[in-house]
Amino acid sequence: MLEASFERDGTIHKASLLQMDNAVFAFFYEGQMKMGTLAVSTPRLREGTVGTSSVLLGGKYLIAARALAERSAAIFNKMSLISLNTSLTEGEALRIYSRLLDKARGASKAGII
Repeated sequence: MLEASFERDGTIHKASLLQMDNAVFAFFYEGQMKMGTLAVSTPRLREGTVGTSSVLLGGKYLIAARALAERSAAIFNKMSLISLNTSLTEGEALRIYSRLLDKARGASKAGII
């Protein structure tokens, strides 16, 4: 499992990613791991096309969850299912958790995690 964390105002924000052969599960949360809004995305199949994405469950952070799923699918070139559970505003959540996704990916590329 790839993990990254960031502390802000005494709250620890975390990203935990589980990579499989054909998919990535990513959990974005504060403190203990919790299920939140679920979104799924597929990577684009060829250059110039757009992958598909959808929010499966949840009514909060719809845009951020979908954007994180699309970003994860593009980064790993695999189907991506993400869960987002946070008390941040949607814009802040997208910025912080996108950074954590990049941080986890960078650590995996460097062999740190």
